[in-house]
Amino acid sequence: MVARDPGNGDLGVIVQSKFPAVGAVVPWARAEVGAIATQALANVSYGPRGLDLLREGLSAQEVLDALVSSDDQAAHRQVGIVDASGRAATYTGKECMEWAGGLTGEGYACQGNILAGEAVVSAMADAYDKTEGDLIDKLFATLKAGQAQGGDRRGMQSAALLVVRKDGGYGGGFDRLVDVRVDEHPSPIEELERIFKIYDMTLLSREPESHLINLEGDVALEVQNALVTFGYLSEVDQDSFPPEAAAALKKYLDVANFENKARDDGRIWQSILDYIRWAAAEGSGL
Repeated sequence: MVARDPGNGDLGVIVQSKFPAVGAVVPWARAEVGAIATQALANVSYGPRGLDLLREGLSAQEVLDALVSSDDQAAHRQVGIVDASGRAATYTGKECMEWAGGLTGEGYACQGNILAGEAVVSAMADAYDKTEGDLIDKLFATLKAGQAQGGDRRGMQSAALLVVRKDGGYGGGFDRLVDVRVDEHPSPIEELERIFKIYDMTLLSREPESHLINLEGDVALEVQNALVTFGYLSEVDQDSFPPEAAAALKKYLDVANFENKARDDGRIWQSILDYIRWAAAEGSGL
């Protein structure tokens, strides 16, 4: 599945295959430009070449036509493209192994080959249209829906998720908001979701504002007691969450790789509070 979020412009690709390290071959995306999945007898040059053409202003369909028309093995290729405006295109060469085909919808293209049947891509498109949430939620829903209909009829081996946003990567230094993959596993979709949940907790900020909790009262005491247990704070202030506690919490979050969720407004994310509670119960601190 290749798709664009109409709300914020995020672009992404999610894929599963009976093929090792599929994430190194199929998904390509560039923030504010487009996303491409090159499949079947994959021509990996479709990725960088296609993105360059999209950046020049060609539509998804125009880029697809240009790539296919210049490829003497186009009959063996499969590709899906979404551009920065949400226009989508999909192509399946006549020599791709059955079942092979694809669908496009508003802001997405889904396709597959050596599938259990047409129901796989139909279920993917339906799940994308009906799932609430952001692009990541919708992409995971499509992959699981396709697998529920049989997915790759050879079985499962690897999976990957790539989502790009302008300056959305770690520290704002690049555009890869999400880039996680499973290169070889008997249940790659479940493993991809497990890995993503860790990535999400550690590096992303997808929680709604309603999940922010004031560091006061019992919460302030609980966090301070945990920081003492972890060795980041020497004593607990019974009446407030003082600057010393705030500094200790920031240091703890940095060490635990949660610096992306550190705050300086006297509030803490529910997910971080839950993690601190778990870590304190385990006595590990991490």
